[in-house]
Amino acid sequence: MSYKCSRCKRDVELDEYGGVRCPYCGHRVLLKERAPEIKDVPVE
Repeated sequence: MSYKCSRCKRDVELDEYGGVRCPYCGHRVLLKERAPEIKDVPVE
C-alpha cells in the first residue's frame, strides 16, 4: 500500500512487518493515497 508522509510529503511503502513511521524523516503520521476517480453513489 502506498502512503504519503504528512511532514516531508514523500511516498512511503509499508510492508506487513514494518512499523508505521516514515523512513526518511521519522514522522509517525502517514496519509493513505486515494484513487483520483470520483465514485457515483446512488441516492434513494
